[in-house]
Amino acid sequence: MTAQATQGTASQRLTIARSMATAIAGEMRADERVVVMGEDIAALGGVFGNCQGLLDEFGAERVRDTPISETAFIGAAVGMASVGLRPIVELMFVDFFGVCMDAIYNLAAKNCYFSGGQTPIPMVLMTSVGGGYGDAGQHSQCLYGTFAHLPGMKVVVPSDAYDAKGLLVAAIRDPNPVVFMYHKALQGMGWLGTEKGTVVDVPDDSYTVDLGKAAIKRPGSDVSLVGFGRTLHVALAAADALAMEGVSAEVIDLRSLVPLDKETLLGSVQKTGRMVVIDDDYLSFGVSGELIATVCDGAFSSLRAAPARIAHPDVPIPFSPSLERPLLPNVEQVVAAARQQMETR
Repeated sequence: MTAQATQGTASQRLTIARSMATAIAGEMRADERVVVMGEDIAALGGVFGNCQGLLDEFGAERVRDTPISETAFIGAAVGMASVGLRPIVELMFVDFFGVCMDAIYNLAAKNCYFSGGQTPIPMVLMTSVGGGYGDAGQHSQCLYGTFAHLPGMKVVVPSDAYDAKGLLVAAIRDPNPVVFMYHKALQGMGWLGTEKGTVVDVPDDSYTVDLGKAAIKRPGSDVSLVGFGRTLHVALAAADALAMEGVSAEVIDLRSLVPLDKETLLGSVQKTGRMVVIDDDYLSFGVSGELIATVCDGAFSSLRAAPARIAHPDVPIPFSPSLERPLLPNVEQVVAAARQQMETR
């Protein structure tokens, strides 16, 4: 069932955490090759709630708690995928990628190419991203650009529960390695807080959201606001504020960084002539710069103002909330950037 074919089916309002668990359970029922591994994903159901109930239904053979050795169990997942299983493996915090990047990039991402297509790696790497709760520089990064920069992997970032389920089902079924990056502030776990816009109706039936297809969450005509994950909600709030000033903002949710939906991005900017990108990742050498380059390459003649970007400054993420919070992209920054664009002639 595709995303467009779900109207009229039974549904329930879910958090992203619950929708992810629902997606995994559905695919495990449908395909015995699907297995799940990671730290605290079995008995605990995952630190961020995305594996709740799986151990009770599928048992310890298919839902495995692992030692704290990302190098070992992510490397094992690559091997499992290469011999026909479909592993879902969780890197609890994306910040831990340094100890297992060899398995992720030199093995998972490259094996299909190295084997001439004979050894696909149908593996999903789930990982949490994002700060805002005072957990310092080793547990709070996003690093979207780090993974999007490396060929051979797909990279997706959901912003609500509907997309989380559909994107995760599509990722599990994909023959390529997919990095599924979920923002902690959107999970719906009480101790992290809940972004209201993430809790939406999710069909009970299985469905997919196409990898590589962005969504226009709010049509507009004056400026394009581009976000993904947490920053999609910043963009929507900024659009509300701009509407009070008579500015019509179009809000785009990228959903997928790789593949990137250039068609939707360029179509929006060709209509509005202005763009503000909002990114939780570091400012330099990241997704925000790539999006601006894409627009300058493909829609330069339509621009009425230089594209702007709001991102995390190029500094390690502080532990102190009073230092961290001002660094996170916020509504006021986006509104100010859009105003400046509207004033440009």
